[in-house]
Amino acid sequence: MTEPAGLETDAVRLRETMVKALAEGGVLVDRAWRQAVEAVPRHRFVPGFYLPADERDGQGLTVWEPVTAELDHGRWLAAAYSDTTLITQFDGDEPDWKKPAVRHGGAPTSSSTLPSLVVRMWADAEVAEGQAVLEIGTGTGYSTALACERLGSADVTSIEVDPHRLETAASTLYGCGYTPTLAVSDGLYGYWPEAKFDRIVAACSFRAVPPALLAQARPGGKVLVTLSGWLYGYARVLLTVAEDGTAEGRLLPGTVSFMSARTHAAPAFGNPAHWAAGLPEKARTTRHSPERITAATEEAFHLRFLAQSTVPSAQMTTVGEVVHLVDVVTGSAAVLTPDDSAWRVREGGPVALWERIERVLDAYDTADRPGPETFTLHVSDGGQRLRHPQMPGLLLPRP
Repeated sequence: MTEPAGLETDAVRLRETMVKALAEGGVLVDRAWRQAVEAVPRHRFVPGFYLPADERDGQGLTVWEPVTAELDHGRWLAAAYSDTTLITQFDGDEPDWKKPAVRHGGAPTSSSTLPSLVVRMWADAEVAEGQAVLEIGTGTGYSTALACERLGSADVTSIEVDPHRLETAASTLYGCGYTPTLAVSDGLYGYWPEAKFDRIVAACSFRAVPPALLAQARPGGKVLVTLSGWLYGYARVLLTVAEDGTAEGRLLPGTVSFMSARTHAAPAFGNPAHWAAGLPEKARTTRHSPERITAATEEAFHLRFLAQSTVPSAQMTTVGEVVHLVDVVTGSAAVLTPDDSAWRVREGGPVALWERIERVLDAYDTADRPGPETFTLHVSDGGQRLRHPQMPGLLLPRP
């Protein structure tokens, strides 16, 4: 295995290459953030992680291969300095990196976010020197280190819900000379002991903006959160907090996704066939194909968030060619089946799930397909409403 001196030399070389690529991609426009990325040794924060194998297993599950310096030094170091999200934990189970095992499927619950997105989040939050900052989701600590490098450790507070994750991150941060305030805490409630903050940045997603975050921001302070839900539609919003505690901000452009805060994760919904069995036999032809919200396009990504805002407790799964919508809160369900060049839907329960989604798609088309940045989120005691001048307001679920 490469000696420590050789490791550091290789790491510096690879880090310089990554920085150059990020700069050429327009990520490191701010010189101060570039200097931070140049300085922070990402490999120290990811001693082990998983990368997907080229092929799935016999059940169609993704095969996740463990990567460490001991298993494959070159692959480990190259990945550490790639602009890639590195999964470090599945299903809340902490791996034994001394004897790591291949995983089949599973839900990622911790990671080191790709460096370009980390920098983008800090930059989009308009973070600058002299501001007190709260980061929600310490994870591996790499993002925290970048903030400390840029702002100084004294102005950075970072919280993490997983105590083992925080312990590991703290050890690496302190070993690198960074001394931010760290605490085990649920991001849903922020961190009152260090409030109030000039900037709050969440590295996880919420179904709606947690009120505690707004309460812990100074008037005029900004809160950057990613909104998500059980349809896995995502949107980012930068909110400015007013004197009266209300907040407002436009959605930000682009497609970004983060793991859900654990308390906001989707519940299990059972067997789709059981839900389908209770639906009426009568079906109607849909006005819109489900592909409008399932396609791998930026527009579908945006539409899935809008659809989710009108049926906030719905979940979606595809079995073969059949699309199932299931709502464990209201007991509603819908099944969409392809029929030649059209789609047919059967739905039942208190909420006509697909009909509600189609109304949003109708309004979206009538408004000439507006992008995320044309929507404004208003947050007050009366609720959280997404507004657009040409579309009906959409109410986010209660936080």
